Amino acid sequence: QVQLVESGGGLVQPGGSLRLSCAASGIAFSDYDMAWYRQSSFNQRELVGAITKDHVIDFVKDRFTISRDNAKNTLYLQMNSLKPEDATVYYCNVRYTNFWGKGTRVTVSS
Repeated sequence: QVQLVESGGGLVQPGGSLRLSCAASGIAFSDYDMAWYRQSSFNQRELVGAITKDHVIDFVKDRFTISRDNAKNTLYLQMNSLKPEDATVYYCNVRYTNFWGKGTRVTVSS
């Protein structure tokens, strides 16, 4: 079955950086567009970044970079200049599907 496992979350000070990873299995990763979402304060999931199977970046929030390594079946999200309002749970998603990871929590605090 499809498994998406996020990692790399944790506590970081304001202005710091984190790199999130999402390891995918059970799918032909290189055949799918992928995305990162985060839980919003309205209990909805907000799109943070999206990348096509061909590495074309469809969307990414300011201060963030999305990338993928198809050889490693892994999706990345580089987050820089983090702010307290970036603190929440981040989820990996196979775009246009209902395949989601369980999330990784990012805390931004001094």
